[in-house]
Amino acid sequence: MHIVIAIFLMALSVTALSIPWVRRLAIRTGFVDAPASRKMHSTPMPLMGGVAIFGGAVLAVITFFPDFPNTVAGTLLSLAVVTLVGLLDDRFGLPAWVKLGGQFVGFLILAFFDIRVKLPLPEVVNYAITFVWLAGISNAINFLDNMDGLSAGVSGVAAAFITLLGLQNDQFLVSGLAAAVLGACLGFLRFNFKPAQIFMGDAGALFLGFLLALLGLQLRFPANSNFVTWMVPIFILGLPIFDTTLVVVSRIRRGVSPNTPGKDHLSHRLVQRGFSQREAVLMLYLLTGAGGMIAVFITQATVLEGYLIFATLLLLGGVAIWQLDQPV
Repeated sequence: MHIVIAIFLMALSVTALSIPWVRRLAIRTGFVDAPASRKMHSTPMPLMGGVAIFGGAVLAVITFFPDFPNTVAGTLLSLAVVTLVGLLDDRFGLPAWVKLGGQFVGFLILAFFDIRVKLPLPEVVNYAITFVWLAGISNAINFLDNMDGLSAGVSGVAAAFITLLGLQNDQFLVSGLAAAVLGACLGFLRFNFKPAQIFMGDAGALFLGFLLALLGLQLRFPANSNFVTWMVPIFILGLPIFDTTLVVVSRIRRGVSPNTPGKDHLSHRLVQRGFSQREAVLMLYLLTGAGGMIAVFITQATVLEGYLIFATLLLLGGVAIWQLDQPV
């Protein structure tokens, strides 16, 4: 427990203290996001916040887990690859298939270290599920990075619940990694909450998404059946999953490519309905927290309770997508 707290505090401190330096470096080297009609900011914004998030989280982990197992080494290596690809995209604007290729390389590294889904299914299916989950959540967190403080805050809330569940089940490596994410997100939010002074860019969003997805896969609940607890990471990360689903369904319905940027995310729709940007972001923090609390309940739920809740929320999610996609 003390190590987890120390990791959190170090990740928070390193990230927060490094942001001013990283911000100046981004401006000097041209790592900036220019304003555009589809974007919420009106002035060029430094884009290297992801470097500070990655550095703060990783430095905290290797400092307090110096003798970490090979699986953690594989995790850090895969995260480095994914973050580097995101950083290159921030600078040069890579095609979507190149970014997906970077995520696939990260997945291959994890597979080499035997980090994957291990369901009673054919191995090829387990590998496919692992990659789809990792890539899906990575890109969902990246999609969510469309308003000041949103992606970092939602990631921090999700990491807080993973930290809690890891500690409850004596998974100290999982909780330590999640605490590093939480600390790095809070340290970054000091400079990213509206009005933002720096953006995390794809480097930060892909790093957070890939690591949160991986930590969700690693959670174990020996006191309950896997037939129920597989839902836990879905509820913890339900907000970015819902946002991505809303955007994809809406764009396909309108005949627009799902990969086309636009102001049609959940956060934008809340603003269109009269909420301020800050109010919209805080509401989404609360929704993420609600999903986390449901996830905590699912760890103790019976099979019937778990699937009733899952079916109910699927139905409510479908209704919400239909309502939100109506003209204001």
